[in-house]
Amino acid sequence: MRIGILGTGVLAEGLGRAWVQAGHEVVIGGRSRARADALAERLGGTARAAAPRATVAGRDAVLLAVLWTGVEDVLRSAGAGEGTLAGVPLIDPTNAVEHGVGVLLTEQGDSAAARIAAAAPGAHVVKAFHLYPAAQWARPPAGDAGADTSAPTVAICGDDKSALRVVSDLVRDVGGVPATLGALVRARQLEEVAGFVIGLAFAGFDPASAIPRVPRGTVSA
Repeated sequence: MRIGILGTGVLAEGLGRAWVQAGHEVVIGGRSRARADALAERLGGTARAAAPRATVAGRDAVLLAVLWTGVEDVLRSAGAGEGTLAGVPLIDPTNAVEHGVGVLLTEQGDSAAARIAAAAPGAHVVKAFHLYPAAQWARPPAGDAGADTSAPTVAICGDDKSALRVVSDLVRDVGGVPATLGALVRARQLEEVAGFVIGLAFAGFDPASAIPRVPRGTVSA
């Protein structure tokens, strides 16, 4: 695939490296061209840097790998409001939460994903990759994700079935197992889960210890 990545941080580097290694063409764009150039050089292979608008042009998928505070600026620089992302799967891993607390900054009933969809008319927004720390994706994939019970489950939601299939493939390419949980209206629920996880982590607890382990193929009563 031809993948655009808006952002130059740890998440952009981790996912970008895995996708380059999987044989995809990756274009990096960010608010700093120098940082985009440096990241593309580190990724090597098919990776290259471009201005944000060129980063999203003609892509099979675009990753929005910036902090919530930078979303508006980077989408504006990519021309999203003008429809440059129309018809493109736009992967949203953002967490609009209060630092160290995990309380959502969006109003009740609203979601970061919905705001992103409004700022990028026509884009097929898919919520994904928001529940794990960015460093998770800097690790090498653990072989065949479909057979590896330790592979991270990546919860995703979105309205377009084709976009969900594209993102599911990209999840597998980084060693994850995609779990499609429904339409984009469920993004608020997923973002609340992220706030819960973040709150536990900053309070000194292992979030995994607060989630019951249920064997695959079974449902708890």
